[in-house]
Amino acid sequence: MKKFAAEFLGTFWLVIGGCGSAVLAANFSSEPFIGIGLVGVSLAFGLSVLTIAYSLGRISGAHLNPAVTIGLWAGGRVETATVLPYIIAQFLGGIAGAGVLYLIATGNGSDIGNFAANGYGEHSPGGYDAASSFLTEFIMTFMFIIIIFGATEKDRAREAFAGIAIGFALTLIHLISIPVTNTSVNPARSLSQAVFVQGWALQQVWLFITAPILGAIAGGVVYKYVLRKTEFEPADRNE
Repeated sequence: MKKFAAEFLGTFWLVIGGCGSAVLAANFSSEPFIGIGLVGVSLAFGLSVLTIAYSLGRISGAHLNPAVTIGLWAGGRVETATVLPYIIAQFLGGIAGAGVLYLIATGNGSDIGNFAANGYGEHSPGGYDAASSFLTEFIMTFMFIIIIFGATEKDRAREAFAGIAIGFALTLIHLISIPVTNTSVNPARSLSQAVFVQGWALQQVWLFITAPILGAIAGGVVYKYVLRKTEFEPADRNE
């Protein structure tokens, strides 16, 4: 239960930190404050992962993301029995985080707008179509999984800095892909916002579940059979 509680709280914090920065602070311009913009939101997502990696990673591995759990499973790092409970905890944590964010965001009487939901076509920040959005999410998640595997492979010196590498990787991913999709690479993050936006967000969320999962599986398989240099310890090596 500690592992599942850690995944719930970690994903909760990811949504509060990352999506919260986008909803509450990205375009905030009332004097004497200024919005944090794309760079600030990107850093917020990275810092959310980094802080949880060093605080709760020792308990569950700090996946915080169904695609990461599935990618680590595809690469032989996680037992099959772990996958579904982790994914359930992540989705529930994400929705809980979005629920808290909704209460905060509507506290001044304003509309939630797009609520940092992911979208393509007219709902893409840059107007990118479904094909571009799918490719972006696939590649970003593919590389994210490769980085996670490499950063956490058995090497004490490397492992000590794994959280920093993973956090910065997520920051970079957001810097690249926010203009395309608002950046998902995380089905739990996407569904959590879509549940509150409903309408178009729920209609398009399939892409932000499917593309990250396929990208993660591809990344796990490639790392396992092409890039791995050392043998992983059995199941849940990353915890």
